[in-house]
Amino acid sequence: MTMQQLISQEAQRQQETISLIASENYAPKVVREAVGSVLMNKYAEGYPGKRYYGGNEVIDQIELEAIQAAKKLFGADHANVQPYSGTPANLAVYAALLQPGDAVLAMGLPHGGHLSHGHNLSLSGQIYKFTHYGVDPETGLINYEEVRKLARIFKPKLIVCGATAYPREIDFVKFSEIAKEVGAYCMADISHIAGLVAVGLHQSPMDCCDVVTTTTHKTLRGPRGAIILCKKDLAEKIDKAVFPGLQGGPHENTIAAIGLCLESAQAPEFKKYIQQVVSNAKILADVLSQNGLTICTGGTDNHLVLVDLRSLKLTGKEAENVLGQCGIIVNKNMIPGDPRKPLDPSGIRLGTPAVTTRGMQEKDIEELANLIVAILKNHQDQKILEQTKTAVSKLAQTFPVPE
Repeated sequence: MTMQQLISQEAQRQQETISLIASENYAPKVVREAVGSVLMNKYAEGYPGKRYYGGNEVIDQIELEAIQAAKKLFGADHANVQPYSGTPANLAVYAALLQPGDAVLAMGLPHGGHLSHGHNLSLSGQIYKFTHYGVDPETGLINYEEVRKLARIFKPKLIVCGATAYPREIDFVKFSEIAKEVGAYCMADISHIAGLVAVGLHQSPMDCCDVVTTTTHKTLRGPRGAIILCKKDLAEKIDKAVFPGLQGGPHENTIAAIGLCLESAQAPEFKKYIQQVVSNAKILADVLSQNGLTICTGGTDNHLVLVDLRSLKLTGKEAENVLGQCGIIVNKNMIPGDPRKPLDPSGIRLGTPAVTTRGMQEKDIEELANLIVAILKNHQDQKILEQTKTAVSKLAQTFPVPE
């Protein structure tokens, strides 16, 4: 099979299945065209006006437009749009603000944090001395007093707030206050909730945190890239850490696509989209809960739903597989205090950005949630699974992947 045939096969797979992966979305055609444009031909090491190659007159304008769009959307003093993705963006912040061996406080992976927040398998956890906070074992919520206690004990130079699997609102002001108490920088990773922050449906960290990082392909519906936002006094440190510290030539095709998605996020239609994303997530959590599934924290404030499968005697890996066989794509995920291993955890993580882009609303999400329940509760009944697979296929065809 040729590469072009494989690409066509993947396009067909995306159309015929329904993605509930919280970190996935469908980039609009204009964004995909920018990524595949002639801009990928140009080398542009450095920053606008200070390049190491000639012929960057137009490229400089493109990058400056993307920077301005990021600053305007999030209300930031400074923006760096060159990071290749979220993990390099976080590593650049650490490199800018820390020395190897410095103490850092962040959310642990088993409680909803990210690998780049100091997990021992990540370079971040090998270079810096991370201590991790978790969530309350009863409520599943961040205990800010416990964070304060840990900060006072370990005296971190940096406190990281933000998560990859936390369904409730994060109080960035409280994190900032704790950081100030112990003389630490405060960094917010809003990769999952950037779209919500942009339209005012989640507290913004810009006024209280020193640095903010985000990817651009999740709720922002852009290309695979990242942005670092910061106060003016940290701009030079951040820029030097990105280039020449960690990266070489920036991907200006991706930067143009980032600029396009940030401009789109300023339109009234984008706020309506994000409002629907959140509404859909709440319906998804409610219907699953009403059917006896255990929802971590009892619900959601954002775009994702974390499901504890132990009452069904299913593992996350088993649930991911059986749902995938029926055309519903999810990812296995650890739950707070999970007794199982990361590659075979006790839960699954669901998200609504992609299905909302396809046009699904509350009644459609209710139908989808009931299909999920039918699959999980009858995971060994092949007849029911075949019937449900047909229903999933029909629902997918009703909502084509947007061009």
